[in-house]
Amino acid sequence: MAIIGFVNQKGGVGKSTSCYHLAYWLHQQGKKVLLVDADAQTTCNTWVQQSDTGIASKVIQVGDELMEQLGGLAKEYEYVLVDGPGGLSEATKAILLCADLAVVPCTTGLADIVSAAQTVRVIKMAQKYREGAPQAVMFLSRGFKGTRITREARRLLEDYEEVTVLRNMIFNRQLILDTWGQGATVWNLEGSGQSDAIKEYENLFKEIMEKLGHDQQTKKVVSRPAHSKHIAEAVRR
Repeated sequence: MAIIGFVNQKGGVGKSTSCYHLAYWLHQQGKKVLLVDADAQTTCNTWVQQSDTGIASKVIQVGDELMEQLGGLAKEYEYVLVDGPGGLSEATKAILLCADLAVVPCTTGLADIVSAAQTVRVIKMAQKYREGAPQAVMFLSRGFKGTRITREARRLLEDYEEVTVLRNMIFNRQLILDTWGQGATVWNLEGSGQSDAIKEYENLFKEIMEKLGHDQQTKKVVSRPAHSKHIAEAVRR
């Protein structure tokens, strides 16, 4: 069992997208997964409800309730994935006090990289309190291939000693931005760059599993069309 928290002070950096895609990937591996939505926007929970994946989800947004429930939920599921809120609220701190692994997505924007320092500071506080836990990793969630800005962003992230910058990153693609509105993932939304996006996510998630020590053999997730409600249409209703 493992609790994986996706956290960042900054919103709009790919926390929910990364969290949902990891939940889907693990679910397709045959793992028993619970996705806990701690964000006021409930993006991940809405995503689950509008899809037919069978992934379990639960909304818990209060810090004390996260502290009380996450440990028990981890005994019922192989993986509990927590989509943290934007900002460094009590909910974020509670996630870090319970998680086995903290995952910090970050874009290449300088403001986002500078903002990540505050997230790293809170992670460091949790690690000091818990005598080392949680492990913490960062990755670039919207890189641009072959660009100086992406290389520079990675170099700046590597200055944060308390977290490991993952080798793999996700490159900026319209296909990925479209997944939430379609209630889909890169595995079941056809479009330009689909095969590359799938490969990027699979490599990223395998690396995350290695950090947890869960680097067992994984199976290839079959790409198939989504059979889900169009979230944008559902919201308008």
